[in-house]
Amino acid sequence: MAFILVSALARVKGIYLATMSRARTVHFRSLWPTLTAFAGLLTAAAGAIPARAATAGPLVYVSTEEGGEVVAIDPASAAVVARIPVGKRPRGLKLSPDGKLLYVALSGSPRAAPGVDESKLPPADRAADGVGVVDLRTHKLVRTLQSGQDPESFDVSRDGKTLYVSNEETAEMTVLDLASGKVEGKVAVGHEPEGVTLRPDGKVVYVTSEQDNLVVAVATGTLKVLAQMPTGPRPRSVTFTRDGATAFVTSENGAQLTVLDAARDKPAGSIKIEAVAKTPLGPRPMGSALSPDGKTLYVSCGRGESVAVIDVAKRKVVRVLDGVGTRPWGIGVSRDGARLFTANGPSNDVSIIDAASGKVTARVKVGGLPWGVAVAPTGGRP
Repeated sequence: MAFILVSALARVKGIYLATMSRARTVHFRSLWPTLTAFAGLLTAAAGAIPARAATAGPLVYVSTEEGGEVVAIDPASAAVVARIPVGKRPRGLKLSPDGKLLYVALSGSPRAAPGVDESKLPPADRAADGVGVVDLRTHKLVRTLQSGQDPESFDVSRDGKTLYVSNEETAEMTVLDLASGKVEGKVAVGHEPEGVTLRPDGKVVYVTSEQDNLVVAVATGTLKVLAQMPTGPRPRSVTFTRDGATAFVTSENGAQLTVLDAARDKPAGSIKIEAVAKTPLGPRPMGSALSPDGKTLYVSCGRGESVAVIDVAKRKVVRVLDGVGTRPWGIGVSRDGARLFTANGPSNDVSIIDAASGKVTARVKVGGLPWGVAVAPTGGRP
């Protein structure tokens, strides 16, 4: 539309010049600035209408736990380009392997801080539990799948056929067939399960248990528990190295990462995260994301208001990026590795961070207590 208006404007200008060369019409001359200004306004308005479709680079998707939305952000312009209503308490986010769909965990359980008296909470809405499916071409919720009670996080099989979902309140992992939308099985995995991550070969899934301070390894073929591995206190997320040999588990209350030997399903050490800037609670490791080249692990440090940068090969902290935001939780990395994105719940915004300098280049207000982050693999709408 904008192109048509500009073309029409050029034709009007040509007629104007031709007329002026012959008649020097004062009336037309006085009219031209008005036409130009009016066409400029229409062009700007027309350009704003299809802004989402015209976005050249990949979008960043953020769940808002209190807002009931997934918010799409264009990192190039540091602007919100779409708001997608999905349901109650959206938290965990994952893209389908082909990048066409976005899955989001939805829960009808009321929000509650650790140790709260649950008898004083409002009743749960079990009908709201599920995994929402968002079509990234249209930015619409197209389906809500069964998920078990109170889903929080999940992972998607590499063939895009299966979801593995943590059910916080029932201490289970639910296995969901995406083609039929039916639950294939449930596995007891420890109390308050949260982080769910498949080993790169897809044969084993790791699930964190916040209350029991362990990671449970489950064989995806048989749904049998293979091992229970102790971790630091309150484990949150799991990230594997690209070869699947090692897993890093964030420990919120331990200010550390637990390192696991993923071939033998055994602990293999820990990495302490020391504070640089002093915050009341210090580093509280939450989310984690691997750089595209697999050499660096980025860890959001919650109330430590920072991101820890881990050298994967050396298993050591090489930098701490301070002043990232208020309690960064969900974290993502751009596909070129140049930028980081953190969801900062209490401040209701998303930080865009230059990975090389460690500087926050923008804070995008999204509202609604942002929780999870997913970075689309391609431009605008996959």
